[in-house]
Amino acid sequence: MKLPFVKLHGCANDYVLVDGGTATGADAPDWSALARAASDRHRGVGSDGLLVALPPAAPAAADARMAMWNPDGSEGEMCGNGLRCLGKFLYDRGRVGREFRVETRGGVVPMRVEALDERGRAAELSAAIGIPDFTRARVPMAGPATPALDEPFELGGRTLRVSALRLGNPHCVIFVDDVERCPVQELGPALERDARFPQRVNVEFVQVLGPDELAQRTWERGAGETLACGSGATAAAAVARKLRRFGPDVRVRLRGGLLAVHWPGDGEPARLRGPAVEAFAGVLDL
Repeated sequence: MKLPFVKLHGCANDYVLVDGGTATGADAPDWSALARAASDRHRGVGSDGLLVALPPAAPAAADARMAMWNPDGSEGEMCGNGLRCLGKFLYDRGRVGREFRVETRGGVVPMRVEALDERGRAAELSAAIGIPDFTRARVPMAGPATPALDEPFELGGRTLRVSALRLGNPHCVIFVDDVERCPVQELGPALERDARFPQRVNVEFVQVLGPDELAQRTWERGAGETLACGSGATAAAAVARKLRRFGPDVRVRLRGGLLAVHWPGDGEPARLRGPAVEAFAGVLDL
């Protein structure tokens, strides 16, 4: 079986995208196994995960559906950069207009094409990726019923200050003095698989650069450190608004580029904006 694919990235958070509408039912591949194979940077295409564009389960509620698998084969609920990549794929091929809705495991996401390139293709998109939920049981995170906001967290003989929330995926946000010197490769996997996070967790290491501006590195559940994480940037901005008196508009600088987050506050959805780029297309020989 040969399966066409497109390689895209959002701030260097890169994905292999396939049109699952042409490979469904008995003809559908094992998406988990395909994610592991295609994401391998030495034996496959190389990516931070596999995106599958699918018809919506409820056509009245959404224009398309996105399924996403991490490089370890686990399925994710939400992916902010992946959503923009999928949105670009759909818009550039005439499947959606400037405003559309995408169904995910984390809910239906309203999206918008914000800017076009000189050839009329989507260059920047935004996604209302959900309402940040600080309810501990929803993260989920073990502990008392109160939200985990700047909470002491003992790990390997050191005390961290963590904030946890759910935004499609579970997130743990930690403010650090210097994000480039932070031992992400040591702390990230230890926190991801800590028993206090029963569904594992994405970990954001965040430095305040100035008023309403952050620098961030992310250890992603099932993927390791990536050059950008859209839902993670949104989670970091929400925690900065709660704890650091940030305004509703926050710039988040990642190793792969710049993302913009707008979050009015509690009970309101957060909107993530940033670029999406198509790198190349090919065919997977299954």
